[in-house]
Amino acid sequence: MSRSSGPGYRDHPQAIQALVRAAEVHRDCYISDEVFALEMEHLFANTWVYVGHASQVPQAGDFYATTVGDQPVVIVRHVAGNGNGNGNDDGDGDASIHVLHNRCAHKGVQLVPEGCGHTGSFFRCPYHGWTYRTDGSLLNIPLRDGYNADTLKQCEAHSSAQPGLARVGAVKVYRGFVFCRLNAQGMAFEDYFGESLSTLDNMVDRSPAGRLEVAGGVMRYLHRCNWKMLVDNQTDTCHPMVAHQSSAGTAVRVWEQAPVGTPKPMAVELFAPFVSPYSFFEGMGIRIWQNGHGHTGVADSIHAAYSPVPGYWDAMAAAYGEERAKRILGETRHNTVYFPNIMVKGPIQTLRIFKPIAADRTLVESWTFRLVGAPDLLLERTLMYNRLVNAPTSVVGHDDLEMYERAQTALHSRGLQWVNMARLYDPAEHGQTNTTTNGTNEWQMREQMRAWARFMTQSMSAGAT
Repeated sequence: MSRSSGPGYRDHPQAIQALVRAAEVHRDCYISDEVFALEMEHLFANTWVYVGHASQVPQAGDFYATTVGDQPVVIVRHVAGNGNGNGNDDGDGDASIHVLHNRCAHKGVQLVPEGCGHTGSFFRCPYHGWTYRTDGSLLNIPLRDGYNADTLKQCEAHSSAQPGLARVGAVKVYRGFVFCRLNAQGMAFEDYFGESLSTLDNMVDRSPAGRLEVAGGVMRYLHRCNWKMLVDNQTDTCHPMVAHQSSAGTAVRVWEQAPVGTPKPMAVELFAPFVSPYSFFEGMGIRIWQNGHGHTGVADSIHAAYSPVPGYWDAMAAAYGEERAKRILGETRHNTVYFPNIMVKGPIQTLRIFKPIAADRTLVESWTFRLVGAPDLLLERTLMYNRLVNAPTSVVGHDDLEMYERAQTALHSRGLQWVNMARLYDPAEHGQTNTTTNGTNEWQMREQMRAWARFMTQSMSAGAT
């Protein structure tokens, strides 16, 4: 079903929807440049996308510049008393965080480079010196008298009720996690995420102080594959014992030859679960939520058997009481996918972003978090996990990367055009949400692609056929 010689996918929502069947998806979802461009225009504009964390902008005037889809944006902590102060509620009564398009309203220059920084009380364009308050409102234009009223009104800086930098459509800061929706109209935050927010709740509640902080830097490396391959892989539990046999399996075999009584290294403790048998992953379970969100690790998890950290239980029991502390720490979810493009590991405090660069290029960012008030050994374990599994030098991560890149190449084969997602498919699953199933079921992948088709076509107008 290739449309390479047809009218294409733009303004043809039926053609997009036809790419997703009950238990298979068309290869164009992964290899088409046109589909990728439409994802940037529609999918990443209609969904709620993770932007960053409030701890990255702790002080007024701090900013963090990044991208949402292909759009450069900047998170900034507004300087109080500077501008109109109409910020974005972060759920704790703090309305000081804004997400703005990182583009000067004059000549379109990127205001600040990607990464963290401090801008003071205003942004200043490095090209012509136009300045903007930290809520995005226009502050000053050099030689303003040279712009007559009529021409200035035509400038994008004065094309809206709030002159200055363009704001994203909507912002929500949930327990420190900053999300945005590029489009002004769309599904409300709570409706979009629903019960899936319980993973973020559990991750934050693992801190005795109920707070997280980004810590340990970020691991970044480029994958020569489509971003959705990485999202699919997060709940693919039929690959670890095969793809990771040469890496994690080797680490386990070497450890098994150690003398009796040798303390188990933290690295072996982190590696070993990757080569658990099929029966373990089947029993682990998968939970499917609405709108493409879901998680592995319902009844068990590869993170369930880590060694206790001295002092941690006492701190949690003191903060929450023993019963609630048991419930919090007893939740050992494996991978939680927040559609479209992040994965969270609450028990190990990591978050991965799969940033789309092109149809066959994805930048992966792996972030780690400190549990405020918890022993430092927990952060040490988090950082070690990230380096062993998610770093550019990771032997485990490169097992997956090899599979992604092989798939990206072979999907161009003219032998077959469809990607199979049929494991344990049941026609009765359509329309079901917030349910659990066998841990090797590909239901979560299928649900992601159903959500993909909905949000891709939500703002797409039908053109001539």
